[in-house]
Parts: sequence; structure tokens; C-alpha cells
Amino acid sequence: MWAAAPLLLPLLLLLLLPLARLCRRGEARLEPAGRAVLITGCDSGFGHLLALRLHRLGFTVFAGCLCPGGDGARRLQREAGGAGRLRVLRLDVTRARDVRAAKELVLSHLPERGFWGLVNNAGISTFGETGWLPMETYEKFADVNLLGSIRTTLAFLPLLRKYKGRIVFMSSIIAYFTLGNGIYSMTKAAIEKFCDALRLEMKKFGVQVCIIQPGNYARSTKIQPLLSAEEIWSELSEEEKAVYNKEYVQERANFFNSILSEGSTNGNEVVDAMVDALTSPAPKARYMVAKLKEKALVLVCALFPTAVMDSVLSYALSK
Repeated sequence: MWAAAPLLLPLLLLLLLPLARLCRRGEARLEPAGRAVLITGCDSGFGHLLALRLHRLGFTVFAGCLCPGGDGARRLQREAGGAGRLRVLRLDVTRARDVRAAKELVLSHLPERGFWGLVNNAGISTFGETGWLPMETYEKFADVNLLGSIRTTLAFLPLLRKYKGRIVFMSSIIAYFTLGNGIYSMTKAAIEKFCDALRLEMKKFGVQVCIIQPGNYARSTKIQPLLSAEEIWSELSEEEKAVYNKEYVQERANFFNSILSEGSTNGNEVVDAMVDALTSPAPKARYMVAKLKEKALVLVCALFPTAVMDSVLSYALSK
């Protein structure tokens, strides 16, 4: 009996953790007034929606936009009613000087309860088989989707530790598998591992780290425009053109465009999870916001051998 104790203890803890979370969720939610949150990628999509939602809740919002003079940023300011609690700032997460300037702005306009949250939302996406994309594209995606989030996190960690705040990262279910956009999957899988390390390290400071894992919300975020097979073909190297023909490229483009057209238009479902991550007394480590079939695909990927997952994805690609 006693020999089995080491095995039973982890199982008991696994059963008790959800109960503990339920008890904590009975506590009062966070009071937003007087707390600041910085969000990256607010020109459109989830970042835009979240900035408006947090502003309505009473947070002081610093909305980082790639183009602060663009239509998205102007619309954001107009929809917020010009209130002083929402500030639009230029923030290209690939530029260290933009991140430093954002930190200086936040420090000079901190409300009375300090800096509460950092939301690493900025990201880009594209389609293409591995050899179709030049090295410069891989470097750009790593800089925006991965290093950009790390860059802002490192800059704001001292403030987050001081005020025992929250860090929210935008990942994707594509971190678990790929269907023609391996470059995007690569960056999301990497950010998941960065978050796993950071979450454990920040516990001793009272800082909580949460990951948001949306399914297909392409129609809501417009992160990926529809593809032109002709444009893809024109950008292929001569070596790739010798391997693939135009018909194959057209089939791949049609396949990926069909996936994009099936995306949900209700981005507020994802924003609900982001708000919970920032305000719940017991936020989840991961929030998966996806359709049932998308969750099933993730489950297959997690539980079954790689050969099974490869067969499932190969079948999907063949159709």
C-alpha cells in the first residue's frame, strides 16, 4: 500500500487542483480602475477589440499600434470617445527603441494602482510550404511573433514584478499542428515554450502568465489575406519551380483559402478569454477558444503517435 503512495499523490493533486481553482473563482474579480494594461497589435483584430473592452471596464489602456496614424488607430480613438484612459502609441515590437519609448510613456502616465497587465498580441501570418519562403521571411516572422513578444516582456518585467501583474500571450491551436503554414506554427510553438518557462519562474513574484489559443478566427482578425496562386508562383525560386507546377500551387492556394473562409467572425469569444486572464482571481494557464473539431484535432495530436497525426493531416491536405 505504502509503495503506491508516490503514484497516488500526483493523482490526488490533479483532482484537487480544479477544486481549488473553483474556490478561488468565487472570490471577487479584479477592480480595473487605476490599473494600466499595455496591448500590442491594436491596429485591428483581437488587440483592437480588447483595447476597447478594457477601456469600457475601467482600465487605463496603452494601445500599441504599428501605424498610430492609420485608420485602425484613428478608429480606436474615436470608438473610445477620446477619453484620457486610452492612449494610442506607436509600437513596432521588432524595434527596441519603440519598446523603450512605450515603457517611458507608461511610466510617465501610470495610474494610482500601477501597471497590471501586458498583452503580447501582435502577430503576422502567411502561407507557404517550407521551401517556398525565403530566409528573410523566416527571420521576419521570428522577429514579430516570437522575439517581439520576448522583447516587450523583458522590458516590462520589472514593473510586472513590482505590481504582481499579469502577462497574456497570443498563441494558437496551430502550435500543435500545421496545415500549410508551418512558419506560423513554428513561432507559436516556440512562444508556448517560452511561456511555460516564464510562468514557472514568475510564480515566486506573484506574476501570472496566461496563453490564449484561438482556433480559426481568420475572418475576424484579417491576419491572413486570401492567397493568389499567381503571386505565390511569381515569388518561387527557380529551384522550387522545377519541383512544383502551377497546378499544384493553385490547389494549395485554394485549400488554404477555403480554410480562411471558414474562420469565425466572432472575435469577442477570444477577447472574453483575454479579459478573464486579466481579471479572474484564478486565471487559467491556457485558454483554448476553438470549435469542437479543432479541439479534437489538438487532442489527437496530444494523445496519439506522430504517425497517426501525420496520416490525419495528410488526408486533410489531400482533400
